[in-house]
Amino acid sequence: MVTTESPTAPPRRSRRRTRWVRIAGALTGAALVVGGATAWWSLRPTPFDAPSVVAAKPDWSRPVVPVADLPERLGVRLTQVAVTGGGGLVDVRFQVVDPELAAAIHDPRTPPALVESRSGLFLDKLLMGHEHSGAFRQAETYFLLLLDAGDLVRRGDHVSVLLGGVQVDDVPVR
Repeated sequence: MVTTESPTAPPRRSRRRTRWVRIAGALTGAALVVGGATAWWSLRPTPFDAPSVVAAKPDWSRPVVPVADLPERLGVRLTQVAVTGGGGLVDVRFQVVDPELAAAIHDPRTPPALVESRSGLFLDKLLMGHEHSGAFRQAETYFLLLLDAGDLVRRGDHVSVLLGGVQVDDVPVR
């Protein structure tokens, strides 16, 4: 008579222990989902608590310059103002014509900003405090990303661009 021995099988876990492991895993997963959703909800920009959307102040007034005179006055040529980031950012691009004059763009007394034409509100917060460091280079194109948490600026609008010590009115937004 031949007997075949089966290899030793691992001991079976009790159903009760397996159930508690599954419940603990489900609760942990639910806690992670709720925590992530709460963090996302608290960090999302809203028009009510956005510090970048404030009423225009008189100390922000600057002499109005036609867009054609911008290279002579500020040393830059405005190339684009466009809504990006799903409406949460406004991309302002400029090409440097005269690096010495263009240095005034990041003067802390006259920070860059946009004035929305319909409401008169302005955007003055740069994404992550973006500032250019070092000297500007001639014929180089630079950009500024302004936060638009209130979704004020939309494609087709016209804005006033405040750069350095000047203001350019009626600039179309792409």
